[in-house]
Amino acid sequence: MRFLIDANLPYRFELWRGPAFTHVFDLDDRWTDGKIWSHARAQNFVIVSKDADFSDRIILAEPPPRIIHVRVGNMKMREFHDFMTRAWPQAAALIESHKLVIIHQHTVECVA
Repeated sequence: MRFLIDANLPYRFELWRGPAFTHVFDLDDRWTDGKIWSHARAQNFVIVSKDADFSDRIILAEPPPRIIHVRVGNMKMREFHDFMTRAWPQAAALIESHKLVIIHQHTVECVA
C-alpha cells in the first residue's frame, strides 16, 4: 500500500518516512480536497487525513482511494507521535480489507 498524507497532518513525522509515503506538501499543498482525491484515485493511494470530508465521501464511493481518518483532538507533537506509533500498525493492516479506517483516541473503527 501507498499512503498520501494530507496537509493537516505533520510533514516531518518519522512514522511516515519511506517510499510508501507521500505528503501533500511534496506535491502541492494548495490542492483542494477534490484534487487530492483525484490524485489518490489515479495513483491508488490511501489518503491519511484528519479531514472528515474524505471519510464522508468514501461512504458513498468505492475505492480507490481508501481512507484512514485520524479523529483525535489536538495533541502535543510528542503525544501524537507516540499515539500514532501505537495505532498505525492496526490501521495499516485494516485498510487492506476496508475502504475506511477511523482512528479514535481509544478505538479503531472500520467500514468494509
